[in-house]
Amino acid sequence: MTSTPAPLRRYSYLGPAGTFTEAALKQVPEAVGQEWRPVDNLGEALQHVVSGESDAAMIAIENSIDGGVTVAQDALATIPGLRIVGEYLVSVNFVLVARPGVALEDITVVSGHPVAYAQCRAWLDRAVPQHRHLVATSNVQAAADLFDTAKGVDAAIAPPGIDAHYDVEVLGEALAENPDAVTRFVLVSRTAPVAEPTGADKTSLIVELPEDRAGALLELLEQFSTRGVNLTLIASRPIGDRMGRYRFVLDAEGHVRDERVADALLGVKRFSPNVVFLGSYPRADQVVASIRYAQDDAAFREARDWLSAECLGE
Repeated sequence: MTSTPAPLRRYSYLGPAGTFTEAALKQVPEAVGQEWRPVDNLGEALQHVVSGESDAAMIAIENSIDGGVTVAQDALATIPGLRIVGEYLVSVNFVLVARPGVALEDITVVSGHPVAYAQCRAWLDRAVPQHRHLVATSNVQAAADLFDTAKGVDAAIAPPGIDAHYDVEVLGEALAENPDAVTRFVLVSRTAPVAEPTGADKTSLIVELPEDRAGALLELLEQFSTRGVNLTLIASRPIGDRMGRYRFVLDAEGHVRDERVADALLGVKRFSPNVVFLGSYPRADQVVASIRYAQDDAAFREARDWLSAECLGE
């Protein structure tokens, strides 16, 4: 009797093949040999997860140069039933490519993703001062635009290695002004129980301020500082219903199963009526949080034991 092979898991990512998002997905061991589904935008990737068309989606969430990817932050704040299960870092650099036979002096229109263009603009202004920018949905799509005669694109900002996917020539390398640029990606699945702590974890959540008043943000941040929880990301996004209303995207060092983090989240929930827990997951950089004795798990347990024995007589 033969056994039925397990169905392939499906992963959605911003395509086409060759994007930085695909490079992030290649870092996921369990995704190797599974079904990868390139999509046209981040929202489509997440909707695939919500609908069950995909088991998980890889999305960009933050860039070391340009900060948070606001469309991703807003989507995670407003689409229910999603959970971050991992994060991955990809070094970001770019090349300038064109169709064979095109020289730098022939270039007037350069296609590229807006974030990539901002990082490469200084190089382009020096090398191709007469150019104008045409927005592309991804940097691989920018290379594909070279072969769409209706768009009139002369050159494209693209990831290194793009010449393995398209018949293009590389006219410039290391375009980015900051060679240390890194993009942070997260793997998003449907809501599921969190994995066990690894000792080097991160917890993500989105919190709405309950009201627009002096000291409200300070009260939110104190929920973490008084418990010794360091925040690695604090980003504000307008809620959109009226002026002065904001939600905050927060990344905290530690895992929700850590006593200090759990206690901080309880404080946040008491403070704010709307909290979205996005997950606790291993840090890509594997940095272990520095914890003072007063904030380690044992200290929280000892304090509870003291309260029970000395104060409540239990």
